[in-house]
Amino acid sequence: MKRKITLFGGTFDPIHKGHTIVAEYAGRYIGAESVLFIPAHRSPHKQISPQASVTDRIEMINLAIKEKKAFRLSECELSRPEPSYTMETVSELKEYYGTEVKMYWLLGADSIDDLPNWYGINKIIDECNLCVMFRAGFDRPDFNKFRKLFGPKRVEKLKKNIIPTPLININSTEIRSRIAAGRDVSDMLHPAVLQYIRQRSLYLR
Repeated sequence: MKRKITLFGGTFDPIHKGHTIVAEYAGRYIGAESVLFIPAHRSPHKQISPQASVTDRIEMINLAIKEKKAFRLSECELSRPEPSYTMETVSELKEYYGTEVKMYWLLGADSIDDLPNWYGINKIIDECNLCVMFRAGFDRPDFNKFRKLFGPKRVEKLKKNIIPTPLININSTEIRSRIAAGRDVSDMLHPAVLQYIRQRSLYLR
């Protein structure tokens, strides 16, 4: 049986409990031996760059995942010029891990409509298991609208890799806004991440 590795990309600005909880849940659901957190310079679909520096985001990720043996940090996207393209990351990691490893890229359900704009999306679906996470209590994602664009086989593959995840109402944008307004975010962040943010005076404006 092939080894399984879960890939979780994002800007993680900052990484929060929602990220780590769903990543752990999805990794167990898949049966993966490890979860790779892959920070990006900037999402190709966003014009705004992360507020925190690369160094700060890396440190916050390390603090958030250090207690989880299955969690790993990969800086592969940060070693390339921005923006970060998922297809390039998948190709690089496939070459590194070899053909005996099955890869599962985690994707939030709110990103589904952006899939047609992803660079090399058909190749990503072919070479990697693109796993869409949808929150419990919400409708399952509908990929049928992409049948003509992706082809029926790719659509069926996407349907097989849908992962229901716990309902966690936390997002990085709200965290940054709360910090800037002087509001409490202690229930949203790992204590060590919150301490780091305070020490570095991040997100105050």
